[in-house]
Amino acid sequence: MKTEIKTSLLLMLSMSLMSSMCSDDDDNQQTNNSQTIQQITTQVQSGNWEVTYFFDTDQEETENFNGFTFSFETNNQLTAANGSNTYIGSWSVTDSNSSDDSPEDVDFNINFTSPPNFEELSDDWDIISHSSTKIELIDISGGNGGTDYLTFEKLQ
Repeated sequence: MKTEIKTSLLLMLSMSLMSSMCSDDDDNQQTNNSQTIQQITTQVQSGNWEVTYFFDTDQEETENFNGFTFSFETNNQLTAANGSNTYIGSWSVTDSNSSDDSPEDVDFNINFTSPPNFEELSDDWDIISHSSTKIELIDISGGNGGTDYLTFEKLQ
């Protein structure tokens, strides 16, 4: 009987310690995500960008965006213009924190409602890498399992 009580107490103590350790990790990850979100947001809001690579599931489609300059504005408006056409969309960088993503997942969200070529950019992209001059994104489709890649580079 005493052995069972000791075992139960040790089990409860172990679970309590593991629970508090996970909580600290979650807090640290949340802080890291917030810092990453702020860093990426600051990076893309400084200057104009162009699409230097867009691969849609089974073919490269970068040429659909040739000549367009992208501006990530502070009000989450995304403007793409080439002198003749201007398309307005939205953008954000978020901590998705959903059960199908890893805890450190930060998403780069893009939304255009037209034209069809720009609608293809609409997604919650995972960030492969980012710097003050380049951001590389990936999206693996849940439906057909296709993989899309999108790269923005800052215009000089």
